[in-house]
Amino acid sequence: MISPGSRRDSRHSRVLMPVLLSACAIPISMLFWIVNVAYLILWPDATANSTEEHSVISPWRWLASVVIPLMFLLWGLRKKSIDISGAILGFFIGFILTLSSFVHLAALMAFFVTGSKVTKFRSARKRKFEADFKEGGQRNWIQVLCNVGMAMQLAILYLLDIGSGERPIDFDKEYRSSWLSVGLIGVFACCNGDTWASEIGTVMGTGDPFLITTKRKVPRGTNGGVSWIGLLCSTVGGLVIGLFCYITILNTVDTAVLQLAAPQWPIVVVGAFAGLFGSILDSILGATLQYSGVDEKGIIVERPGKGIKYICGKQILDNHSVNLLSTIGVALILPRIANIFWP
Repeated sequence: MISPGSRRDSRHSRVLMPVLLSACAIPISMLFWIVNVAYLILWPDATANSTEEHSVISPWRWLASVVIPLMFLLWGLRKKSIDISGAILGFFIGFILTLSSFVHLAALMAFFVTGSKVTKFRSARKRKFEADFKEGGQRNWIQVLCNVGMAMQLAILYLLDIGSGERPIDFDKEYRSSWLSVGLIGVFACCNGDTWASEIGTVMGTGDPFLITTKRKVPRGTNGGVSWIGLLCSTVGGLVIGLFCYITILNTVDTAVLQLAAPQWPIVVVGAFAGLFGSILDSILGATLQYSGVDEKGIIVERPGKGIKYICGKQILDNHSVNLLSTIGVALILPRIANIFWP
């Protein structure tokens, strides 16, 4: 039985948490702003080519860049979607993305929230055929880096080249910012599409998946194994990222700028394509450069050994390497494809 004192302590801790967060976040964000202003005063030539809108980042942007990632960090730890190491790196990545553009933050939020939800979908069934199954996913820093590290690099380039702020996707008038934003959105669409395909596609349906390179039937959980429902899930996963970004663009970019820019709705289609394309690229790499075998209990493993029956692939890459290469490939290819069909 829980004592009244324990319940009061729990209520007090919930009340004090926002106060503690504000006490830490506000001075940190103000410090960033002061450093930004001091830099511009001491070295004005460094920003001679920047527009006034992006030369000084407002204190509110600094504050949001600290508070919002911190809130998601705490939520992820409570839901066991991420461990301590992943939370620390995730906070840093979230800080960079929020500072660069709220559109980039929207892509991160959509991936983190929906990816965490689908990871828990029919978890009892996944435990039967996944050797490294973890309840809730619990991504560590390596998984975070290999999934969204490329997005962080693109956000840093965005800050250095464009500045801090939201821009519409328009390859004619805003080529550099559009290229970087589409590449970044493609990274999250790729990751979300692969997550949705892996977490939902593997536990839905009755038939076994087929190897993407040979179309041979393979056990569920095999690297490179795909199903039609899995490919559909990857498309929907990418579409969700594009939809979140589309809504954010409409609500954060200045209306006058949007009226002169190209239509923004194609970003939803671009996200869906990136989810499907990224999942296919991930599956091809997994089927060829990642070892898959099945042990005597029917669990898929990534290393050969006694009692392991070979299925496909070579022991060159692991799952983290495959995810990293897939996101890099999508980030580099997607802006070019988008520019062809969406000038």
